[in-house]
Amino acid sequence: MWIPYILAGIVLREPMRAMANPVPEVAGQTSEAAPPAWMQRAKRAHANAVENLAVFAPLVLIAALAGISTPATVFAAKLYLIARIVHYVVYVAGIPVVRTLAFLVGFGATVSIATAILGHAV
Repeated sequence: MWIPYILAGIVLREPMRAMANPVPEVAGQTSEAAPPAWMQRAKRAHANAVENLAVFAPLVLIAALAGISTPATVFAAKLYLIARIVHYVVYVAGIPVVRTLAFLVGFGATVSIATAILGHAV
């Protein structure tokens, strides 16, 4: 997910400037032109994916270590992956409603796995 906006940054800024240390912005002043909107959305979509993976991955690991694997958990894991890919693509494309729906599907898949773990603990 980071590759498109990193490559765009290299093209926009030239390789040596893109690899240099970031220059802090002074209030009201920026040293460079703002990146294109799609590039900003790609960076935010990537950050969102990382934030959600920080919740999803431990749940999947806990389920695996606890031996909790049902058709529902397998489906939820696959659904999560598909939802996150759709979320990234539509976020970068700037399609807000589909982006939100994809996010909610991924969140629902995460809740499904958490519910399976909690149900197994009871």
